[in-house]
Amino acid sequence: MKQSLIKFCLVFAAVMLLAVPQVSQAKELKGDLEIFSWWAGDEGPALQALIGIYKGQNPKVKVIDATVTGGSGVNAKAVLKTRMLGGEPPDSFQVHAGQELIGTWVKADRMEDLTFLFKEQGWMDAFPKGLVKLIGTDKGIWSVPVNIHRSNVMWYIPANLKKWGVEAPKSWNDFLKIAPKLQKQGIVPLALAQNWTANHLWESVALASLGADNWEALWSGKLKFNSPEVIKAWELFGKVLQYTNKDAASLSWQQATDMVIDGRAAFNIMGDWAAGYMVTTKKMAPGKDFGWAASPDTAGEFMFLADSFGLPKGAPHRDNAIAWLKVLGSKEGSDTFNPLKGSISARKDTDLSKYNGYLQSAAKDFGKDRVVASLAHGAAANETFMGGFAQVMEMFLKTKNAKATAMACQQLADKAKIGK
Repeated sequence: MKQSLIKFCLVFAAVMLLAVPQVSQAKELKGDLEIFSWWAGDEGPALQALIGIYKGQNPKVKVIDATVTGGSGVNAKAVLKTRMLGGEPPDSFQVHAGQELIGTWVKADRMEDLTFLFKEQGWMDAFPKGLVKLIGTDKGIWSVPVNIHRSNVMWYIPANLKKWGVEAPKSWNDFLKIAPKLQKQGIVPLALAQNWTANHLWESVALASLGADNWEALWSGKLKFNSPEVIKAWELFGKVLQYTNKDAASLSWQQATDMVIDGRAAFNIMGDWAAGYMVTTKKMAPGKDFGWAASPDTAGEFMFLADSFGLPKGAPHRDNAIAWLKVLGSKEGSDTFNPLKGSISARKDTDLSKYNGYLQSAAKDFGKDRVVASLAHGAAANETFMGGFAQVMEMFLKTKNAKATAMACQQLADKAKIGK
């Protein structure tokens, strides 16, 4: 009897040992993972770093990098819309956190609720509560934030300003005073690129003119877009545009940044991916080779946006996509990606020693400044408004009619149901 018991135990133990690797193998991921984004060119290395982590964890998964080029996702969003409406979603796609996703694909019931993943991974505590609220609704949490970007940043080259005898303007009045002086020296005061960068510039000018309270009142519906305050913001924007380059529509944001780097322009207002471009691609040192400040009249205000990825309903390789989202939300993924991208981590436990001088200053500002949402990058308004705003901007660039543009904005806000 004793020998039979021993024999049974040995057989049972052998079976259990064999069972362990079988369970592990069953969980090993295979097949494809299609990642849809607009991170190409100079932003590509940051994406590839994330893919490298994923491949290390899931070596048998074939990663398909479905990147569509175009700053701020202007081209990618059009392609994504075709695929989503056609019932052919990618496994996971890049989207600006906030209303760009919620007001479009969540509203259309095309996204999976990720609350289960946030609870499982401990992200309810790892990410700031305000950010979790932004990416969620009362029905769920809809994307995993990869970073935090700042929109309202003015970039310049300290050595050039010294040579030209000017300082970085703290207000738009200061800018309008020094701009003619720069023009007399053959310098473009403010570099600008294609249409979406005009939207980007406008939101910094509007924030400066309106103030943070009125800026937020626009998106809650408490302040009308055709109000005297907003008309005044458009008028200021028109004055600023007088000192931009005439070939803006033909340039990428990188080319506008190059104008500042090589001394053809004095300033550029762009998100802090410009720092990523200057550090990673141009090998420039923050604080030495290039300088920065909050865009005029917005000191103490942090206009933010966040890139994120969600899980579309019907994703062809759902398990592989969930594993991708886990990488994005992890501390390792965040602190690998963001120093290359030129952004700060969305997590509260980030290792700032891995970040350059500019990003450390941005992280400090994010912790103490008044945080407001970006329009140009999807945090403040839905895609209906954002898409229509591009046409409104074209109208203003051609007419410079502040009152008519403000009226068109209000009509667009009504159509997009802003504040409702």
